[in-house]
Amino acid sequence: MPAPEEPPAVPTPNTASPRVSRKAVLRAAAALGAAPLVARGGVALARDRSTTTRPLDATPQCHDGDEPTIEQIEGPYFKPDSPLRTSLVTDSTPGTRLTVTGYVFSRICRPIAGALLDFWQADDNGDYDNAGYAFRGHQFSTNQGAFSLTTIVPGLYPGRTRHLHVKLQSPGQPIVTTQLYFPGEPRNSTDTIFDARLLMNVRQVGPARAATFDFVLDAPQDPTTPPTTPPSGGTWAAGTPYHAGDVVTYGGSTYRCLQAHTAITGWEPPNVPALWQRS
Repeated sequence: MPAPEEPPAVPTPNTASPRVSRKAVLRAAAALGAAPLVARGGVALARDRSTTTRPLDATPQCHDGDEPTIEQIEGPYFKPDSPLRTSLVTDSTPGTRLTVTGYVFSRICRPIAGALLDFWQADDNGDYDNAGYAFRGHQFSTNQGAFSLTTIVPGLYPGRTRHLHVKLQSPGQPIVTTQLYFPGEPRNSTDTIFDARLLMNVRQVGPARAATFDFVLDAPQDPTTPPTTPPSGGTWAAGTPYHAGDVVTYGGSTYRCLQAHTAITGWEPPNVPALWQRS
């Protein structure tokens, strides 16, 4: 049985009047069990208008002024070196299917391509796989900053409400560790780690659930320059600057970049597994 995660330190109250964003209002309403609707009756995000799990639309506008996604504790069950995959389930995996989609933005609301997202969670019984890599996997955001995770609704265990863990890293920037939560969960009000700013928008899709959440990272971007898109299908070459998520070929094999760097002779993909993962 997993042990409860330690609660974070209580932050010092801020006496200033913070600007309340539209997303913050929606998430607060969801925490109270209200439907995540805007004043005119629409849903919180444009892509939530669909009741299917179709591919993400073009990157939505981001002009809300949201602060960076808040960090939370890692907890005792993180394991490095998770598999590269966007689905954590098979046809026989027990539990309620859950699809989580969204985007990774910078603070100036530009999509971040090649951002690392490393997810881990409890299974349907509330247990973590500490021997293997069940319900663990990492992926990289697309050229449009989008991500998509196929998993199940995690089970409950003592001391916590339902949640997903995630580590994020914009290419060449520090890692951000946080958690995602489900609206309407009874334990949200008693979980000392829960934060309504991390609530996903969740809807029922037949027997499954579909959730959306957009991450905002404090990553530097030039507002006058289009976001960099990772090269795909090119041949590795010394002197080329690579970003996390870039895909190259070398010696007839395909490799994905794990860390941003400028290639030099001697750092060919097969020689530096810390920088390149064979696909």
